[in-house]
Amino acid sequence: MELTGARWRKSTRSDNGGASCVEVADNLPGVVLVRDSKDRTGPTLTFDQATWSGFVTGARSGAFDRT
Repeated sequence: MELTGARWRKSTRSDNGGASCVEVADNLPGVVLVRDSKDRTGPTLTFDQATWSGFVTGARSGAFDRT
């Protein structure tokens, strides 16, 4: 898969001035990419749109919060 057109963004909730977080690119057709902001040339996780949407919905609702 060609990833050169990916537009990466960081979470507004990043800590350490944005140095310790993940980056997401959701501008490519049919996929969402995730990478470590500290290792931009390292591995990239690839999700389909439905899986990523489900994850974001779960995270926002607190489904993954530790109690």
